Amino acid sequence: MMQLFFLKIFPLAIDRFSTLINGVLNMEFVLDRHFVYICRRKYAVSMEHRKLKVTELNRISVEEFKEAQKLPLVIVLDNVRSLHNIGSVFRTSDAFRIECIYLCGITATPPHPEMHKTALGAEFTVDWKYIENTVEAVDKLKSDGYIVYSVEQAEGSIMLDELMLDKERKYAVVMGNEVKGVQQEVIDHSDGCIEIPQYGTKHSLNVSVTAGIVIWDLFKKLA
Repeated sequence: MMQLFFLKIFPLAIDRFSTLINGVLNMEFVLDRHFVYICRRKYAVSMEHRKLKVTELNRISVEEFKEAQKLPLVIVLDNVRSLHNIGSVFRTSDAFRIECIYLCGITATPPHPEMHKTALGAEFTVDWKYIENTVEAVDKLKSDGYIVYSVEQAEGSIMLDELMLDKERKYAVVMGNEVKGVQQEVIDHSDGCIEIPQYGTKHSLNVSVTAGIVIWDLFKKLA
């Protein structure tokens, strides 16, 4: 009888809140009609935005990720020195199913414990290649049919929010060193430059932040 009363004042989806209901029913304050009503109001509002558990995120397995269709986008890291930045790029690339990451110059390669701190295993899911010379990597991508953009503040650069892409084409973007940016020679071999609009006193972003912004924008335009 108590359970019928409780369900009546809890007009919410039973399957979604069954755990909550069962937990509350075992508590003594359920016997107090007024207090139960207060709890109903509290949970009816807050549980609409309940944080999901890891088991509820519908994560695919590593094997499923490897077989899944990838975004026609390659990320090229040109002499990125920070292992944490490299790991972050792997993690973002995993989230949006990037085709591959090219690691060039001094950019470290997996596995590495410091890289793993930010990659959290994405260094084992996203395909990667090491090519010592970034110019050679860009030329190879262009010969394979990719349109290559360097992410850099340069004359004639295209603002990211104005960039138009063709869903039938393949693209690659080059992210540069934390201090020196993309090498001029690499820019010269690219098809163009992409620039992120900035309006503050610091026209500079961390490379992992830059990668996140660019990858998300290109994902929306290519997916």
